[in-house]
Amino acid sequence: MASCIVVLGGGGFSTEPENPRLDRYVLSLARRSPPKICFVPTASGDSDNYIVRFYDAFTVDRCLPSHLRLFSRKIQDLREVILDQDIVYVGGGATAYLLATWRLAGLDAVFREAWERGVVLSGVSAGGVCWFEAGLTDTFGRPLRPLRDGLGFLAGSFCPHYDGEKDRRPAYQRAVAEGAVPPGIAADDGVALVYRGAALAEIVSSRPAARAWRVERTAGGARETELVPRFLE
Repeated sequence: MASCIVVLGGGGFSTEPENPRLDRYVLSLARRSPPKICFVPTASGDSDNYIVRFYDAFTVDRCLPSHLRLFSRKIQDLREVILDQDIVYVGGGATAYLLATWRLAGLDAVFREAWERGVVLSGVSAGGVCWFEAGLTDTFGRPLRPLRDGLGFLAGSFCPHYDGEKDRRPAYQRAVAEGAVPPGIAADDGVALVYRGAALAEIVSSRPAARAWRVERTAGGARETELVPRFLE
């Protein structure tokens, strides 16, 4: 089965639990039914509240949910757990801490193997940035800072919350224009980008007006190209 990564600019159960369109869509990409889905809340420090909200959204009547804690880790064989999933769903939070923790635990290699074997990798905000080469991070507070040590499964950079946080758009355009991060793609809250292999295959949204944007470096700065997603009914 072709490898698949789904990155959410925002939305899903994290911020709009009353609008399940994106979460339903992620479940629809699984190779089996009911799908096994594992929530990885590393970026939030394994927040208990975040984990509870995941189980509230991904109920046992439509999937087989589980979660993976790393800060109070009880599971020894991470590879066995991850490769047994149909979907991995990575939560938002501090991207730099997420990447450092995963690398210490060896999860970076495990996720690459899972991706190559057809496990759907998905995530929101930091859980989306991590799959790319680069992005912006607020791990260390504001202002947003360039992050260039993503896992690199997907080329270029990614910026979530493009319309949801007022400093995101200008900061990302500036970072691309100055070469602090490579050109890439930005997503409004409520937008999901679907990659098959390493290529962008589809853009979907849970909000009619939400958009994605390709952001490129030019001689005069940065250029945006609007990308209109398919609205999920």
